[in-house]
Amino acid sequence: MTYVFSKSLNVAFDEAVTRTREALAKEGFGVITEIDIQKTLKAKIGVDFRRYLILGACNPGLAYEALKLEANVGTMLPCNVVVQEGDDGRTEVSAIDPVASMQAIDNAGLKDAARTVADKLHAAISSL
Repeated sequence: MTYVFSKSLNVAFDEAVTRTREALAKEGFGVITEIDIQKTLKAKIGVDFRRYLILGACNPGLAYEALKLEANVGTMLPCNVVVQEGDDGRTEVSAIDPVASMQAIDNAGLKDAARTVADKLHAAISSL
């Protein structure tokens, strides 16, 4: 089983970020965290790295339902979506597959909720 949904885009990094935010919004997700790995690695350990952005995507209604089913599921939230530069000029967008990440939790209701989130994330990535 794969743990991400991915799509390679023939667009510049900034355009891919814009499209990703829009696609997530259409599926009910907002971006509540943003981690710029390139800047962080440069500032913390002085290394150069490709443009790599982690967007923490959250669908509040679905997050609320998951939290009601499993109190500690917040350790796996929000759903990470990565936008990264490729060596070939393309940009790759990947989202976590919540079904894969929730397999460690023995809760049938949560697994059903994860499938709903996965469907929405997959739709967002596929629409790019």
